[in-house]
Amino acid sequence: RQLKTKPLLKSLESWLREKMKTLSRHSELAKAFAYALNQWPALTYYADDGWAEADNNIAENALRMVSLGRKNYLFFGSDHGGERGALLYSLIGTCKLNGVEPESYLRYV
Repeated sequence: RQLKTKPLLKSLESWLREKMKTLSRHSELAKAFAYALNQWPALTYYADDGWAEADNNIAENALRMVSLGRKNYLFFGSDHGGERGALLYSLIGTCKLNGVEPESYLRYV
């Protein structure tokens, strides 16, 4: 990351700042550039810290189960049932992320 990504990010930041000078402040593109520059420390954090991921694919994949079951949630029966379902989805997702067999874990606890 230090050798390849950091120089690319510095180049991108310079390019954004240079292009901002040529755009109307009220244009949508200028607003997008301003947003990117305002978020720059958060955007580039992963290049400084080896523990930070460049994307959030792990979190997205953990939530995939929630998205796929959306129509099934109509049949939880009540808000309380929905809360229990959300708790189970959270526990199962956490098990999968940590390499633990969800069924075995749920039987144990």
